[in-house]
Amino acid sequence: MVLMATNDVKQQVFDREFRPELGALYNFAYRLTNDEVMAEDLVHDTIELAIKSLDRYKQGTNAKAWLFTIMRNRFINDYRKRKRQPSRVDYEDVVAMIPDKETQNIPAMLDWTDETLRAILGDEVSSAMDRLNPDFQIAIILSDLQDLKYEEIAEVLEIPVGTVRSRLYRARTALALELKDYAEANGYTNNRI
Repeated sequence: MVLMATNDVKQQVFDREFRPELGALYNFAYRLTNDEVMAEDLVHDTIELAIKSLDRYKQGTNAKAWLFTIMRNRFINDYRKRKRQPSRVDYEDVVAMIPDKETQNIPAMLDWTDETLRAILGDEVSSAMDRLNPDFQIAIILSDLQDLKYEEIAEVLEIPVGTVRSRLYRARTALALELKDYAEANGYTNNRI
């Protein structure tokens, strides 16, 4: 049943079907943006667009997939806009990178605790993900981090299930190749490559 949305109906649909998905939406947004503030903005924009488009939503269908589709489209549109804009450099960031006499020996000052090491390990994987094609990134995030089934991913991305399987295989293979040296250096083996 397609809704003719009044404010009361919008609130009811939001509370019943959209609110339970906010955590998953934020996780997906954070994986796409790698930034808390941008992720929060993306979730807000997604919910706003979903509520504006409520007349096209069919109650009782897969709200999560519908919201993920809106978010993916919004992210891709924003990504394309940012690609067309010239790079911006913040003066304060540049100044902060220039070492002064007191911080010349930064590596000696670092304490390589387990927490720091985990952060570095996470950076390797994050960097490898950043180098993937955005279509591959989204497929990996939806499958491996959001635990969506192939059929749900196909619905979100509006592609056939076979394409989902293909993208995931290619994305995982590309990640394995990107991280091969890193994995070997840390004692991991992979028989796929």
